[in-house]
Amino acid sequence: MTGEPEPNLATRQERERSFHDRWAESVDLHELDPVRMARCPTTPETSYAFAALNPIEGLRVLDLGCGYGETAVWLALGYARVDAVDISPKMVEISGQLAAGYDVADRIRFHVSPGESLPFEDNAFDRVFGHDVLHHMDLDRGRQEILRVLKPGGRAVFVEPLGHNPVINLFRDLSPETRTPDEVPLRFRDFRRLREGFKRFRHREFQLTTLSLFLWFYFIERADPNAVRYWKKIIVEADRYRGAFAALDGIDRALMTVLPPMRRLCRMTVLILDK
Repeated sequence: MTGEPEPNLATRQERERSFHDRWAESVDLHELDPVRMARCPTTPETSYAFAALNPIEGLRVLDLGCGYGETAVWLALGYARVDAVDISPKMVEISGQLAAGYDVADRIRFHVSPGESLPFEDNAFDRVFGHDVLHHMDLDRGRQEILRVLKPGGRAVFVEPLGHNPVINLFRDLSPETRTPDEVPLRFRDFRRLREGFKRFRHREFQLTTLSLFLWFYFIERADPNAVRYWKKIIVEADRYRGAFAALDGIDRALMTVLPPMRRLCRMTVLILDK
């Protein structure tokens, strides 16, 4: 394990903890739906990431940055043995309640910990998963810990936002209250650092023209990005936008096949790292 965090890292971690504790206080447990989250037609990156994790039955899986627990519960429903970690004690509390509600609490162990200093032995996990977590962490320390706790032959899969698209970055600037001051969306240059020490690294990008739905939210529906998390809205209201999203996603796939450099302008990437 790593030693005591440096003062600047400790300060950053405290800001992340405080932000996500406040966020947890606004979460309605009854609105959380692990099955909807996993099978949502408007988040193909999540479906792709879960497919890359399989098989998981009987395996020990780390859910890094578990948030309010939908992923941890989904993994447990697939009969994985899950350790769910989050820096926010209140997020972990909600995750435990969600697990109990789905009767999988016996297959999940919850931990409050920053990702840069995980409370596990070396080579502990067959799989490591994280959704929107790496860009909140010190990348080098986080990579070292992921590599340390992952078994040889194991796989880590992460779903992360990208920071190349100026339109997306403008929306991020317009919604500072939904973001922490230290989070930094990944760029392709960061991939060189993340792959260090791993045997194999792959990535695939998602959501380019589909982002026009976010423009619809802002200009037509007048949804305040500081009050409404657009990425959550597109999940909760997936049935409403399913048709438009499917058409736009088809355009995305065609564009990225013909013009691979367009991948940089996507909103999300899935990273697959094999040890």
